[in-house]
Amino acid sequence: MRGKDKPRSSPLVPDGVRAELARQDWASVTCGCGRSAEHLEDALWDAAEGHPAAYHALQGHVFTGTRLWPPAPAACAVLMAVWSAGPPRLTTREALLWTLLSLLSAEDDGDGYGAGLYGQVAAHVRTGLPLLVGVLETGPGSVSGAYAEGILELLVLSA
Repeated sequence: MRGKDKPRSSPLVPDGVRAELARQDWASVTCGCGRSAEHLEDALWDAAEGHPAAYHALQGHVFTGTRLWPPAPAACAVLMAVWSAGPPRLTTREALLWTLLSLLSAEDDGDGYGAGLYGQVAAHVRTGLPLLVGVLETGPGSVSGAYAEGILELLVLSA
């Protein structure tokens, strides 16, 4: 693990993603695995660099089945920063869209007074709607298109 005194650098990670990673207080959030969510920084950095397996590695830490864990909104903010920087290459894009769909497939844990984890995740994903619609329009019948369609359907249901 890297220390705070050793900042990471990669030409593959856009400045907006770096800023979003740095903005989160990972150490104060309990991960789905029971530890501090601080270790998610490395997985999210790997995801931002374009490693598809890093997206799947978030399962059990950010979400499990239909349950979201406390780091879900912060992780989703980073994922949407990756998405907003420009949809990545095909296998990475599919892994990213799968992760977003997995997050939105969780049960809504909000109540009448607050958004809960689900509402916060949905709000982050909504920031990328134009790009998601673009995937649906340019890739109907593709894996990315199917994921984008599922994401958009879930966002409509949660509105």
